[in-house]
Amino acid sequence: MLSIIVSIIWVLGRTIDIYQFAVVGAIFEILWLPVIFFIPILSVISIIFWIKDKLDFRSLNLYSFLIIAMAIIYTIVNGIW
Repeated sequence: MLSIIVSIIWVLGRTIDIYQFAVVGAIFEILWLPVIFFIPILSVISIIFWIKDKLDFRSLNLYSFLIIAMAIIYTIVNGIW
């Protein structure tokens, strides 16, 4: 769940004008530092736990990593980074 939340905040913050409304901008300013912290940490933790699950493709850790990776790839491809 944390991977999904972090990815949504990351992609929405990079694609829409969050400062159009003051309340949304303030909430984003509070959340951007934890999001930046969690992106690499969640990726590493997901890979480690997926390896501990013996590289099982049914593991949620693999999909957690893929969700974070897709959010990063989306921002790189769109030149928003």
